[in-house]
Amino acid sequence: MSLFGNWFKKKKLEKPVDLSPLVTDMHSHLIPGIDDGAPDMHTVLTLLEQMAGLGFRKIITTPHIMADLYKNNEEIIRKGEAEVKKAIKEAGLNIAFEAVAEYLVDEGFAPMVKEKRLMTFGDNYVLIELPYYSPPQNLSELLFEMQVAGYKVILAHPERYVYWHGMFSKLEELKDREVFFQLNTISLSGYYSLPTKKISEKLIDAGMIDFLGSDMHSFQYFKLLEKALYEPALEKLLNSGKLKNSGL
Repeated sequence: MSLFGNWFKKKKLEKPVDLSPLVTDMHSHLIPGIDDGAPDMHTVLTLLEQMAGLGFRKIITTPHIMADLYKNNEEIIRKGEAEVKKAIKEAGLNIAFEAVAEYLVDEGFAPMVKEKRLMTFGDNYVLIELPYYSPPQNLSELLFEMQVAGYKVILAHPERYVYWHGMFSKLEELKDREVFFQLNTISLSGYYSLPTKKISEKLIDAGMIDFLGSDMHSFQYFKLLEKALYEPALEKLLNSGKLKNSGL
């Protein structure tokens, strides 16, 4: 058997990890029809009910803002947020709901930084993601501009940027620059790839993860989230005392 085969068969937990101490999930796509997330309100409400069943009491949803694909803005997101809140109330669900954004660092992002038009949550946090093919050439200066403006930068799913899988020092440099890291819980399920799972565990072992997010899009994602609850690395992260979700 290969080294990967031995690694992949690591012993799972006998009982699922309890996510209720997190209180808040801070990465999802649960405004229907505005990005690649939940397609309709029925899906949103069902997923919210399932998330509440795992112990979450608050959901901060983060629809994509992308210059070319999902041209959302605060007005569109606020309208969707109000519609979801209304549906939650009518359904009698006991879960708080807030909407901000997940910003792709693309050609449309720098002007929003300069004009201070970023949607924030918690202690002035902003959730950003990077392109998957290569890091932006102006990433360093954009991070500087954001921090000077008072924003606290959270990098979504750092484990998914394969161009850094062989250059862990690049991730360490971002941490040195006080960038917060948000791990996708389902990365620990092996959904994206085995190397992504391994990098996730390495980030956890190094104490570099600050937030945990479901990145919830669909019922498939919820099944993957349930699968990840049996991962020892998730238990280690939740017991580390480093996660900041509950303060949001």
